[in-house]
Amino acid sequence: MRISPRHRTLGVLAALTLTLGACGTPGSGGGQAETAAAGSDLPACEPIAGESLVVLEDDKGLQNADNIIPAVNAQVAADHPEAVELLDSVSAALDTERLIGLNKAVDVDRRTSTEVAGEFVAEEGLAADDASTGTGTSLTIGAANFSESITLAEIYAEVLRSAGFDARAQTIGARETYLPALQSGELAAVPEYAATLATFLNAQVNGADAPTVASSDVDETVTALTPLAEESGIVVGEASDAQDQNAFAVTGEFAQEHDLQTLSDLAATCGDVVLAGPPECPERPFCQVGLEETYDLSVGEFKSYDFALIGQAVRQGDAAVGLVTSSDGSLAATDD
Repeated sequence: MRISPRHRTLGVLAALTLTLGACGTPGSGGGQAETAAAGSDLPACEPIAGESLVVLEDDKGLQNADNIIPAVNAQVAADHPEAVELLDSVSAALDTERLIGLNKAVDVDRRTSTEVAGEFVAEEGLAADDASTGTGTSLTIGAANFSESITLAEIYAEVLRSAGFDARAQTIGARETYLPALQSGELAAVPEYAATLATFLNAQVNGADAPTVASSDVDETVTALTPLAEESGIVVGEASDAQDQNAFAVTGEFAQEHDLQTLSDLAATCGDVVLAGPPECPERPFCQVGLEETYDLSVGEFKSYDFALIGQAVRQGDAAVGLVTSSDGSLAATDD
């Protein structure tokens, strides 16, 4: 689903050291420029450097709905429906702003996922009313090998422990590794992403060439995901409002200068823009191709960067708009 790999821990940490006032001169981000054909009568909008990034709303639904959703082993869900209810309570407390805050606490402020998870559960009042419900039952919560997934898994485990379960979080690796463990019952649950999981299971169940079942509508995506999960020995809980998916960001100064809130605003206001993205962006429907075809945005120049350096490039004024992830911790509002 996403244009960048989800297991990006080292890349994110590298990028986040450059947030909130990245240093260096324009052009020093290692980007490679590619000039596209101009085709807009609107005036070009030159990049404007700034310390903070603002995600422009994807108002035409270019990106699929990668909302955080608990995926639970079917037998565990049948034996312990109260565990699913507890994980659903986490979904109810999560939105993208809170997810950004969790990621900032770990990736920017360098706190541990365990500490941040415990604090989140306490602040949101997610502890179970009955501390003995799961007594005698051991549950392992799996996580992919990047910090956001690890933090979410720790939150799941903390909530389950509050109900008496002997729960622990364990970092496993990529989906190809943890999903079989979830299906077999070696793992009790995993924090998942609705559209990506739907696409993955659809390919497993219906073949790699099966028509897509994911969309920008989270309800439609979860409706398509649910039977695919059940056929795969998995039960999915309630989807949260929190999303971790492709997003396009500009500096706050750029958004203010041009009065931008949405990607449609950008396309209606700016002619040729400089776009920063990973090398594959010009050929991907969720990146440059989507911006041009869905929003009719004129990309005058594309600059290729490692994913971890895209935010830095936009902050430094090397590009007007860049591909980021919607839950990036560096997007958190500052007190300055």
